[in-house]
Amino acid sequence: QVPYLPIDPKDVGRTYEAVIRVNSQSGKGGVAYIMKADHGLALPRRLQIEFSQAIQKITDGEGGEVSPKEMWDAFHEEYLAPVTPLERMRQKVDAAEVDGGTDSITAVVKINGEEREIVGAGNGPLAAFCDALGALGIRVNVLDYSEHAMSAGEEAQAAAYVEAEIDGKIVWGVGIATSITTASLRAVVSAVNRAARQ
Repeated sequence: QVPYLPIDPKDVGRTYEAVIRVNSQSGKGGVAYIMKADHGLALPRRLQIEFSQAIQKITDGEGGEVSPKEMWDAFHEEYLAPVTPLERMRQKVDAAEVDGGTDSITAVVKINGEEREIVGAGNGPLAAFCDALGALGIRVNVLDYSEHAMSAGEEAQAAAYVEAEIDGKIVWGVGIATSITTASLRAVVSAVNRAARQ
């Protein structure tokens, strides 16, 4: 009396990965699943929506499916690779001695190819870096922030996601690094560069 029998792909020698297809009809679910399963990135919901729209443009243009590798390449190109106009070179963070204190940061960045040292202060390295960017005329208002380890162990990479308002545009930035501080600063840089491209 059952119209169909649900089966586990393993029962017929397949994996879930082989059944997940991302095409122009896919929603954010397929994109989110592949980014998590294949790359260890748990994209925040609003970032899933934003990135799945970018993937939909690719599938609409090519009229087909996107492989996990093509998806990663698109993600890398959009969120991780760009270093213009802003590139973070290095930073030194002085953490507050007491809870609720102010952290300060000295960072060396390249803005349009020109190296500059900037300083800032805030209630954490992220806020201090955003404060420092003000000296370059870059106003970053962080709306949302999340982070997670991409794997376990000493060499684990951390992923940081920043939703920010920059020049009246709301954009997401993503950073990946072994240090959560560096990952979060890379996420801010990613957001700044994405805002500049829009």
